[in-house]
Parts: sequence; structure tokens; C-alpha cells
Amino acid sequence: MDKVPMTAEGYHALDDELKRLKTIERPAVVAAIGEARQHGDLSENAEYHAAKDRQGWIEGQIAEIEDKMARAQVIDVSKLSGKQVKFGATVSVVDEDTEEKARYQIVGEHEADVKKGRVSITSPIARAMIGKESGDVVEVNTPSGVKAYEITKVEWV
Repeated sequence: MDKVPMTAEGYHALDDELKRLKTIERPAVVAAIGEARQHGDLSENAEYHAAKDRQGWIEGQIAEIEDKMARAQVIDVSKLSGKQVKFGATVSVVDEDTEEKARYQIVGEHEADVKKGRVSITSPIARAMIGKESGDVVEVNTPSGVKAYEITKVEWV
């Protein structure tokens, strides 16, 4: 059973989603199934089948989140430091071709959201940056070709 690295913030987000699924979504779908059953013949009852499908999806989500939480290796980023890029680091980079600046925090897979500047530890850019320091240049294979980024800053925020 592999550990799943995540930030404390990511763990709390999973916990919140699990509580929402168990306390709001699950009871709502059970009520919808009960209501659909009252409409008679279940074999041709679209509401019933839709509610059962939704119930299956919710239960799958609950199982998946519980599994991630059970395997979670919560890493408190505020206690980390150093010059090298590793999990939890917030890294500022400059695209060597376009001079475009970007800032990314390296987080667990389920926490990734590029629009918020959070990239998965398993993403190509994060894998390229791991172990590097400020001033290093990393090359990343992207769908549009190889891109080079210079690491300008490594922070622990």
C-alpha cells in the first residue's frame, strides 16, 4: 500500500469532501431512490435508475477518498526548508524563450490545480524541478515541444 503525499490543506479538503458526500449527497440520493420507488414499475423507471447510478458514483467517491486518506502521508510544508526543490516547495520560474514568469507549489496528485499554481508531484514540470536549486535550468517535455525554465526562487510558504 503506497503512501500518498499531500499537504495538510489537501488532507482537510479531502476530509471536507468526504463529510459532504456522507452527510448531504448520500441521504439525498437515498431519498430520491425512495421517491422513485413509489412511482411503480422499477424496470422502466428512469428516475430510479438515474438515482441508483448516482448512488453508485457517490459510494465510489466515498471509497476512493477514504482510501486516499488512509494512505495519506501529510506533510506540513511550514516545517520544511532548504534550497532544493522538493514536495511542498513553491517555485518561481522564468520561461527561457518567452521570459514569462510563473509560480508553482508542488503538491499531491489530487490537490493539483494549475490555475491556482499548484502542480502535482507526478507532473513533468515538478519531476524536472525536484532536487534542483535556484539558478538551475530545467527542461520539460510538453505537448508543444521541450521548454526550458530557469528556477529563480524556492520558497516554503
